[in-house]
Amino acid sequence: MQQSSHTTSLSIRSFQFCSNNSVTFTNMKLPTLSVLYLIHLTSLLLILAESTQPPFSCDISDPRTKSYPFCKTTLPITQRVQDLVSRLTLDEKISQLVNSASSIPRLGIPAYQWWSEALHGVAYSLRVTQGIRFNGTIQSATSFPQVILTAASFDAHLWYRIAQAVGIEARAIYNAGQAMGMTFWAPNINIYRDPRWGRGQETPGEDPLVSGKYAVSFVRGIQGDSFEGGKLGQHLQASACCKHFTAYDLDNWKGVKRYVFNAKVSLQDLADTYQPPFQSCIQQGKASGIMCAYNRVNGVPNCADYNLLSKTARGQWGFNGYITSDCDAVAIIHEDQGYAKLPEDAVADVLKAGMDVNCGTYLKKYTKSAVEKRKLPVSKIDRALHNLFSVRIRLGLFDGNPVKQPYGTIGSDKVCSQEHRNLALEAARNGIVLLKNTDKLLPLSKTKTTSLAVIGPNANSAKTLVGNYAGPPCKPVTPLQGLQSYVKDTRFHQGCNAVNCSSAFIAQSVKIAKGADHVVLVMGLDQTQESEDHDRVDLLLPPKQQNLISRIARVAKNPVILVLLSGGPVDISFAKNDQHIGSILWAGYPGEAGGRALAEIIFGDHNPVTWYPQSYVNVPMTDMRMRPEPSSSYPGRTYRFYQGPKVFEFEMGDEVCEKMKYTVKVRVKNHGAMAGKHPMLLFVRQPKMVNGRPVRQLVAFQSVNLNAGERADVEFELRPCEHLSSAKKDGSMVIEEGSYLLSIGDKESEIQVVK
Repeated sequence: MQQSSHTTSLSIRSFQFCSNNSVTFTNMKLPTLSVLYLIHLTSLLLILAESTQPPFSCDISDPRTKSYPFCKTTLPITQRVQDLVSRLTLDEKISQLVNSASSIPRLGIPAYQWWSEALHGVAYSLRVTQGIRFNGTIQSATSFPQVILTAASFDAHLWYRIAQAVGIEARAIYNAGQAMGMTFWAPNINIYRDPRWGRGQETPGEDPLVSGKYAVSFVRGIQGDSFEGGKLGQHLQASACCKHFTAYDLDNWKGVKRYVFNAKVSLQDLADTYQPPFQSCIQQGKASGIMCAYNRVNGVPNCADYNLLSKTARGQWGFNGYITSDCDAVAIIHEDQGYAKLPEDAVADVLKAGMDVNCGTYLKKYTKSAVEKRKLPVSKIDRALHNLFSVRIRLGLFDGNPVKQPYGTIGSDKVCSQEHRNLALEAARNGIVLLKNTDKLLPLSKTKTTSLAVIGPNANSAKTLVGNYAGPPCKPVTPLQGLQSYVKDTRFHQGCNAVNCSSAFIAQSVKIAKGADHVVLVMGLDQTQESEDHDRVDLLLPPKQQNLISRIARVAKNPVILVLLSGGPVDISFAKNDQHIGSILWAGYPGEAGGRALAEIIFGDHNPVTWYPQSYVNVPMTDMRMRPEPSSSYPGRTYRFYQGPKVFEFEMGDEVCEKMKYTVKVRVKNHGAMAGKHPMLLFVRQPKMVNGRPVRQLVAFQSVNLNAGERADVEFELRPCEHLSSAKKDGSMVIEEGSYLLSIGDKESEIQVVK
């Protein structure tokens, strides 16, 4: 941890100063305090010498190890945990209920940091002493595209491979002694319900099926399971945590903050929109962690909701892991929401509900007084500790020297490896979306393009590439750098002082645009416009940025290429309808290889969210209803239910149920002139939208590689109980009798459901 390292280095410098004055020092009669001080400093030197070793318990060189059942790897985890918890005092137990869990020296248990981040690559933690450090032999990690762009590939195996690489790099960082924890608070699988949400960039999009499949792929990859699942066993490569449970998709909108927001959600919408990704994460992905969200749902704080945490997640879905609060979520139950009258009540509420660890300090401060006031039985603390230590044991942190454990040989050479950097490039290539390409402007000719103008505030910004929750990237390539590798005569101007474009440099931009064969405008948003704790209030580009685009497009020799970096949709109707703008590419936040991927695409139809018009801002972000209500002009949300205008559309059981499944075979052909990877998206809809059914529903997807003119047969498995069922108002799932239409692209085929 940074704080500890800083203290150690100061102490060592003091010791060296004493050593430099050793003649005087050794002639003195040392008082007991000085001897203890010397011993303390010697211990610090030993700690420093061993700082490259990862923290672990049950060292075989420690004679106590032989007598502790919790160190015996031959015993079941449950028995080991019971032994460990039985040895702790109440104060020691309480010290383990917060993310910065204290060490227990008398048992040889080191401190542990539950909070580490790995949304799209191993990253910095925020606000607290970090679980991951980049100040040793490892100073960076592979930065993959932000999740919303990766999801646009519709390639579940790609998602798995990315998570697998992240898990490998995480374990390598731990093995190098630069991690105080191996529990990573990712993935974010909340539904991207509203286009203004600042954290939509972190999610797989607006579709529950896609979000659920992404969760499964990510969890299996990072934890060390196979792509198909079922091969994980007891040991975890790293621990994944699905967040934010549940119905969390508003941060800070017009003064409404996530800490106090009460999401009013129908049982119907919970059943078929908000909950399915978490159910998939737990039941299929076998996630070892989930995070309860800040907000209330129908009046009850998520972290204090017994029905949500214990009855649903653990009881109905069989969750077997730990549950953490979001940071300071326990404090706000009392201090902001007023749900709990006293701090001790908040502590009792969350531990009784089934939460295990508090990101923050509230449980450390008030759990003992909650016990003393008889608001909380110690058995609830022991239950939480059982879940927490079980995960730490599964991570191999109580099995002796990590070098001798299953993942102990993963070295620092696996971090920023060429394989992982190539994967980051592949992910960016496959995620970038071509929204417009009039007269086949792209790809540009490598031989005929002798000069290029690259203009825009995002054109040479490595920071914008990686989005939020990112660590230091290995070798970032900006769009400008990528394009410069293709065209020697590349001229650049920032165009605006920043993404908000409070000052636009129109004259200078126009000048270089006029002199180039082609113009690439790299515009869009960044974390100043959309981020955690910052929702958007409109869906437009900053006005001066939009004006700059139009001015340059009118003077350029050829139609310009517009590249948008953003985590959320932007109303660019002006560009879509402008004949001077020949191509539009949406590149999300494409990660460290984004600039290279963009250049390859420019020189060398799928989309995870609906692009709404600016008029959508008239819909309150606080309205959680998914389905439309014509009587009040409420248009509904996401491609499944939304019945308003769009800028660009989303393109994307039991034994009886098992017998009902069947295969759908589709023959496809690449009619283009180039080879490419094409996502095949299978939708289902009913001829008429009745009883609150979606307008259409994505039920399966695959990516297929085809050469120009090549044909292929693609098979999908249709599961009627899963794919044709819909939620009634009481939340129960039913399959309605009648016609259903299966579609891929503009081709439809009818099937009948007869009871």
